[in-house]
Amino acid sequence: MVNVLMHGCNGRMGQMITGLVKEDPGISIAAGVDTYQEVQNPYPVFDTIAKCDVSVDVVIDFSTASALEDVLAYCVEKQVPAVLCSTGYSEEQLKKIAEASEKTAILKSANMSMGINLLLKLLKDAAKALAPAGYDMELVERHHNQKLDAPSGTALALADSINEALNGEYHYVYDRSQARQKRDGKEIGISAVRGGTIVGEHEVIFAGVDEVIEFKHTAFSRSVFGKGAVEAARFLAGKPAGMYDMSDVIQF
Repeated sequence: MVNVLMHGCNGRMGQMITGLVKEDPGISIAAGVDTYQEVQNPYPVFDTIAKCDVSVDVVIDFSTASALEDVLAYCVEKQVPAVLCSTGYSEEQLKKIAEASEKTAILKSANMSMGINLLLKLLKDAAKALAPAGYDMELVERHHNQKLDAPSGTALALADSINEALNGEYHYVYDRSQARQKRDGKEIGISAVRGGTIVGEHEVIFAGVDEVIEFKHTAFSRSVFGKGAVEAARFLAGKPAGMYDMSDVIQF
């Protein structure tokens, strides 16, 4: 049995994961952490992770980027692996994650779904074939009107996957309104849409002469992210220190 500390347990994803593990005999939530205390859970809930005195095998963090320092401090001190599912980390925070991974197992993913992680791989192959042939590359991401960060962490991960395949030769453009000029051949455009209750849509466009190739992923429910987080926690429990991602969990 894998015992989980659900950080952000009373948020939408925390509650979804709480429901998912009820049907899974191999994993359980032993404790939760959330500043919002008005939800009844079948496990003890602490208002800060430092107060948690329940023994756990792994932490799932679905809170906010601002909580990262406390999560890392707990995991390093207790030698507990962490599945980091939040987005919007700063460069300084990414550095701290890398430092923590030298002392305990860390799995960080901008998106926990199997489909997105397959797409990350497919885009590398597409970019290697199409970019040298002169295709322009654009990403459009759409999310609900309550999402705080833009562009999404997933959109940046998709762009990074493309750029990695192209030896980092491309730069990102987020806003074309301030410059009246032709498109640079070495850019990847990234656009963000916020509205309604869109769970998550990511579209990658390769536009050539008289031809357009599109890759698109649509999440109709947040459960796809919750299921991925549960599988990641199951995988990470007991792993040695190091940095992991969903490609380690899902073998394509």
